[in-house]
Amino acid sequence: MIVQAIRSTLFYIVFFVHTIPLAIIVGLMAKLTPGLKAQGWAIGQYWVHANLFFLRWIVGIRTEVTGGENIPEGGCIIAAKHQSDWDIYALVPQTSQPAFIAKKELLDIPLFGWAARWINTIPVDRKKGKDALPDMMATAADSLERGCQVIIFPEGTRRPALAEPAYRSGVTKMYAALDVPVVPVALTSGLYWGRNSLVLWPGTARAHILPAIMPGLPPAEFQKLLIETIERETERMVLEDVHKGIARPISPRLRHRIAELEETIGAGRD
Repeated sequence: MIVQAIRSTLFYIVFFVHTIPLAIIVGLMAKLTPGLKAQGWAIGQYWVHANLFFLRWIVGIRTEVTGGENIPEGGCIIAAKHQSDWDIYALVPQTSQPAFIAKKELLDIPLFGWAARWINTIPVDRKKGKDALPDMMATAADSLERGCQVIIFPEGTRRPALAEPAYRSGVTKMYAALDVPVVPVALTSGLYWGRNSLVLWPGTARAHILPAIMPGLPPAEFQKLLIETIERETERMVLEDVHKGIARPISPRLRHRIAELEETIGAGRD
C-alpha cells in the first residue's frame, strides 16, 4: 500500500508537470495561431500517449483496448462506460477525430479550455438543465458532419466499478436526432484507478468496443439495448479481472456486488 501510494504520488507530480506546459502551449496556439490546428492536435495526441506511458511505467497500469474495428468510418457516437480518467486516454487512439462532450465549466478554464474547444470538445452547460441540449446537439451535429467521432459518457460522470447504472437521457436524444451509429464501450478501469481514489493500482485496464447500434430504433428500445449491452459486458469483464486477481483491496460494496453477480450467473446456468 505504501509503495503504491508513493508510485501514485509520483505519477500525479509527473502528470501535472507535463500537462501544464502543454496546456499553455496549445491554449496560446488556439488563440494566436488557429490555422495550426493539426499541429495542436498532434500535441494533444502526444499528451494522451505520454499519459498511458506514465501509467504503465510509474504505477503499473497497462492498457488493453479491443474491438476497434467496430468503430465505423466517418461520423458516429461512441457511448462509453466511465470509471476513470484512463477512459479518455484509452479511447483517443482508437479514433481519427474525437470530439468529447464535456461540462462547460472545464472549457471555461483559461488556456486548458481554449485548447479543448480548439480540438473539437463539445461543451454542455449543466446549469441550464434541459435547455442545454439544443446547443450541445447543434455542436455535435456540426462535428459529425466534419467526420468526427463524438464521444459521450452516458452516465455523465465517473462511477465506481459495478455501481448501479445511472444513465441520462442525452445519448438517447442524440441517437434519435442525429441519425448516426452509436458504438457502446465497456471497460474495467475503475478496478485500477478508482473514482476519487488517490492511489492507483497495478494491473491491465481494459476497454472493449462493441458492435455499433445502427440508427432507426425507437428511442426507448435503443436506450434499453445500449444500457444492457454496456452493463452486461462491463460486468463480465470486471468479474473476469477479479477472478484473475487484482492488487487493489476489494471494498465491502464491491465484494457484495461481485457476490450478487456470481449468484445471478449461477442461477442462470441452473
